[in-house]
Amino acid sequence: MLPSIPVLADYGLSPTHGFLPDVLPLTRLPDPYYNKWEAIVANLQALILSKRLRGVVDRLPVLSTIGLEHDAEWRRAYSLLTFMAHGYIWGGDSPSDRLPPSIAVPLLQVSEHLEVLPVATYASLCLWNFNPLFVDETIDNLENLATLNTFTGSLDESWFYLVSVAIEARGAPIIPLMLTAIAAARFDDAPTVTRCLQTFAERLDDLGTLLQRMNESCDPTIFYHRIRPFLAGSKNMAEAGLPNGVIYEDGSGKETYRQYSGGSNAQSSIIQFFDIVLGIDHRPTGEKTRTGRASAPRHNFIMDMRRYMPGPHARFLGDVQAVANIREYVDDHCSDTQLCIAYDACLSMLRVLRDKHIAIVTRYIVIPSREVRARSRSRSPEARRRTVNLATASRQSQTSGPQGIAYQADKKRDNLKGTGGTALISFLKQARDETGEPAVEDWARRFMSRQIRAEGKYDFFMGKHEPISPAVGVATEEVQVAGLAGTWTMDDDVGGICHY
Repeated sequence: MLPSIPVLADYGLSPTHGFLPDVLPLTRLPDPYYNKWEAIVANLQALILSKRLRGVVDRLPVLSTIGLEHDAEWRRAYSLLTFMAHGYIWGGDSPSDRLPPSIAVPLLQVSEHLEVLPVATYASLCLWNFNPLFVDETIDNLENLATLNTFTGSLDESWFYLVSVAIEARGAPIIPLMLTAIAAARFDDAPTVTRCLQTFAERLDDLGTLLQRMNESCDPTIFYHRIRPFLAGSKNMAEAGLPNGVIYEDGSGKETYRQYSGGSNAQSSIIQFFDIVLGIDHRPTGEKTRTGRASAPRHNFIMDMRRYMPGPHARFLGDVQAVANIREYVDDHCSDTQLCIAYDACLSMLRVLRDKHIAIVTRYIVIPSREVRARSRSRSPEARRRTVNLATASRQSQTSGPQGIAYQADKKRDNLKGTGGTALISFLKQARDETGEPAVEDWARRFMSRQIRAEGKYDFFMGKHEPISPAVGVATEEVQVAGLAGTWTMDDDVGGICHY
């Protein structure tokens, strides 16, 4: 007997809001008992700038979570505590490898209740951190959204979070749509499956347009130097000053270092939902071949990111994976031209979405990191060592030793990491390329796997001749855009869809 198709309400999901809460996030905890948390986060930017946050938090009493009642209150508490935690860790000249009990104790309790890890996740930064300006307008409109909490108080940081919120809202109707398609495939209703896939492709195009709006109000320099360091986790952050991770002082006397990835769009459940319903398999980063289609890789970054999603969201993805049948249905109906075209169109639009994300990562992380290293050559060692965090890790001296980024570049290719503690570009490119692999039509498969010619890479007049592939007798070359082609590590345990 086939497993039943998941019902959204069983996972706290909404057919109109998707993974965003159906009840708007609270702007303040109603119980005055938690005014101290609210006051700290309301003044977070000033406390960070004045370097007084750690002192204030160290004097903060350990507040009980007994006063939290409804889910909205637990989510608000989680967002407040994670903003305080990352401000405490990254808000000084060097990171703190300990969280005091005033944050650690309630954060661990709230995280356990919400079934999410005790670190700033996509949920606390985006899903549960927005407010509409006008309640009678939609929340997929960026001009109708505001953030509740930020580290810097800047428009750039707010815009960075809100683009993701708008994408979640705009993409939410895809969830019930594709559940309908799965049900239709069970009853061999090809016209319904085709219509659902066509609508899916159109909505993916809308999401790509929203994603490109990131450039409107988020400056790459401000993001890289001011915002991104606060989003970092404690995993793979040795170069940024946390070689062991962070100790959460819970009063047990048995605390050990914990390592968590930071906020990453790889933790967006809707992006993983797209892959699941289309039957796209993602291999561990660097793995080029797959021996079978039946099961997902035993260890891979995308699966690891489900641990950072709210528990019900992760369970929903697992249950959808158990019933997903669209890819097999299309494979079994290759003669249905309209069905195959609609399916391949979805793959193509999702691949385009990932291309656009690679361009954003390049503009906001790769290029600024190179500019930082170029400028650092003329700076004094004292200036370079003034602050240690994820952004300044790129300014390490070439003689700083094995933990220095520049030193590693001499010995090996760059190992630039995202806030999730992951290698950036290698996984993004692999995930993008894997998106086109299930294509039905040979032409669509060739189109999505094509390698774009980069202007000026092979210049005849400069004496650089185009290589001729002996297999096909034609010139081929890889994309070369601001360090995208083969310049990042491809370790088996790193990677990610989106690295903020």
